Amino acid sequence: ADNTELACTACDTRISGRFPSPTLARLSPEHQAFIETFVLCRGIIRDVERVLGISYPTVRARLDAAVEALEAVVAPTPPPSP
Repeated sequence: ADNTELACTACDTRISGRFPSPTLARLSPEHQAFIETFVLCRGIIRDVERVLGISYPTVRARLDAAVEALEAVVAPTPPPSP
């Protein structure tokens, strides 16, 4: 969990504490941007190709990389036993 402070701009009330970051926020900016584009294209790969100006194999590779990164955040691999 990250140390976080939230503030109300209307009354300046503040709370701080250790709150977990949202899952997607823990991904790299590149993965976040790709996932945003993918979702906005409703998962239609040819639309992602068009929006990003990349080929089908590149879309698949970026999708696979984003999924692997997300899996690592959701279910991190435990360290090996000594």
